[in-house]
Amino acid sequence: MKKLALLFALLPSLALAQAPNPPVKPELTELWTPVPRKVAPGPVVGQPPSDAVILFNGRDLDNWEAVAGGKADWLVGNGEFVVAPRSGSIQTKEKFGDVQLHVEWMVPVLPAARKGQDRGNSGIFLQGLYEVQVLDTLDNPTYVNGQAGSIYKQYAPLVNAQKPAPAWQSYDIVYTAPRFYGDGSLAEPARMTIFLNGILVQHNVPLLGPTEYRGIPAYKVHGDGVIMLQAHNNEVHYRNLWLRKL
Repeated sequence: MKKLALLFALLPSLALAQAPNPPVKPELTELWTPVPRKVAPGPVVGQPPSDAVILFNGRDLDNWEAVAGGKADWLVGNGEFVVAPRSGSIQTKEKFGDVQLHVEWMVPVLPAARKGQDRGNSGIFLQGLYEVQVLDTLDNPTYVNGQAGSIYKQYAPLVNAQKPAPAWQSYDIVYTAPRFYGDGSLAEPARMTIFLNGILVQHNVPLLGPTEYRGIPAYKVHGDGVIMLQAHNNEVHYRNLWLRKL
């Protein structure tokens, strides 16, 4: 009898322990602030949104300069610009950190004898250091970490998403700059996500360091940097360049 009485005495507490927690009010998981600011998309996909920094206005290269110093002397016309023969690389006058970058580029139809890295070679350098390759490699075998869509000499693209020349190609690049500790050592590597013609070709990859043609990349502390376009003695056209600061 004593055991039975003890059991009845414990029943209320046992029932309470096994009862489910009361449901959480939905209002407790709703966030109302801060309200995201409005950004108006461009009228056509690929056109700059309302908060874009326009790197090329279709008329001149006033936002650019020669890497070697002086005026950017690439040829401008018809809303585009093209690498001038025997000219040097050019870079933006303004420096940037984390960005969303849009670039459209075109390699004209070239003779079949132009092969490998000699087929419309150029490059887009984030912070002047980290290269996304520009090259006609739709049907042009070359080393895969040097074809279009690659982060040069580091990552091959996930797929070959090029259009046949002379179609315009588009890059949409999300770039996160590297972070450094106060002593200059690396805290976080640079990262890139890249879409080529709307198709994902790099997915948040950590960069090994600045682009190197020879040798192993190694980080050195730096701050914001330019967007640089490489002259490689190849006729490469560019248009509709803009970015958003992130």
